[in-house]
Amino acid sequence: MTAMLTATRNAFRIRDLRNKILFTLFIFILYRFGAAVPVPGVDLDAIATFSEQAANQGFIGVLNLFSGGALTRLSVFALGIMPYITASIILQLLAVVIPRLQALQEEGETGRKVITQWTRYLTVIIALLQATGFSFLFHSGQLTGGIDLIPDYTIRNVVIIVITMTAGTALLMWFGELITQRGIGNGMSLLIFISIVSQIPSQLGILLNSSPTGVFILIVGTMVLLTVGILFIEQGQRRIPVQFSKRVRGRKVMGGNTTYIPMKVNMAGVIPVIFATSIMYFPALLASVLPPTGWGNAVRNWINDNLLTTTGGGFSPSLWYIALLALLVVFFTYFYTAIQFDPAKQADMIQRQGGYIPGIRPGRATEEYLAYILSRITFPGALYLAIVTVLPSIMGWYFGVPVGLSGVSIIIVAGVALETMKQVESQLMMRNYEGFLS
Repeated sequence: MTAMLTATRNAFRIRDLRNKILFTLFIFILYRFGAAVPVPGVDLDAIATFSEQAANQGFIGVLNLFSGGALTRLSVFALGIMPYITASIILQLLAVVIPRLQALQEEGETGRKVITQWTRYLTVIIALLQATGFSFLFHSGQLTGGIDLIPDYTIRNVVIIVITMTAGTALLMWFGELITQRGIGNGMSLLIFISIVSQIPSQLGILLNSSPTGVFILIVGTMVLLTVGILFIEQGQRRIPVQFSKRVRGRKVMGGNTTYIPMKVNMAGVIPVIFATSIMYFPALLASVLPPTGWGNAVRNWINDNLLTTTGGGFSPSLWYIALLALLVVFFTYFYTAIQFDPAKQADMIQRQGGYIPGIRPGRATEEYLAYILSRITFPGALYLAIVTVLPSIMGWYFGVPVGLSGVSIIIVAGVALETMKQVESQLMMRNYEGFLS
């Protein structure tokens, strides 16, 4: 505790780091303020009623968690940052099959700027579609248990609401980029982080009121142990030694040093969990727009019964939901790790710099060795992410209680907090201060 207080004091002694931390906190305040401001043309009394009953509306509780409670308030930031995450997923998946996108990814900073710009445009399009859909669903009462949140459902009001919610998402996207550029940590991840953290008290209250004391203590204790495990495993890495040959240039002898390639157990971080959670939105949204009769009603009932069940006044996922979420987490872990670490590029770069892995020949053999290590280390990382993601949900299903703060929430909060702390740590170490993790 003393070391942490000392590190915090040291962080605020450094002017540049202090300004970054204060700027990030300022953006958080703006975000939470916008999450409490409702869009024009809504019934505030109906929103208050709906907010109290939101936990009974299946996946609405899950969507509300990632918007920081803004969705049930139908606020300016009701859509949250998830349209941006969805747009990022779409472009990264398309990059695998579209050579033009893949070429842009390999162009470095210039290509990333183009992809970022396309992601922004796609985010606005997705936000427009989602805002239009939610405005209809909140008026029809299909998501609100028959409560009409937009009684004056005219074209003028709908256009204002859709534009306001879309502008809110665009503003959040800008907030995230500002935090990344001028603050501390990854802006998009931090916005999701603060959304989840803001809902912890209410989610714990729901869990406490709907479960026996023993079950509540067991689930909360499991979450604490999972958090400790996350912090431990996130530090784990396999270090691949690399030896550089000595080179003589004139009278100078260069090279000859030894370094290593750090390969983390969880190289993908929290991105697979965020991606998998975003994908799980689609069945929920599909169930909301299907026709109420015939085949549409049958599909809707299957989705509601197998993916969006509610128990004890809150969201309690079924085994179908848990299994599908775990598979998606494993898939995106492999997918995102493959994007981040390319054995062929790493082997080529080592060879160009005159380096080699001791006992491994440069070139093709190095590439195969790195691919072998990557496959061996990615499997336990993916398994770890999947277990941590679904374990609290399994406990909620077994005991029949709502666990709003699932493993998804835990791993996002713990992972984002750890990555942010590492950035602060590196800033402190650069200036010869003892850091948080020392």
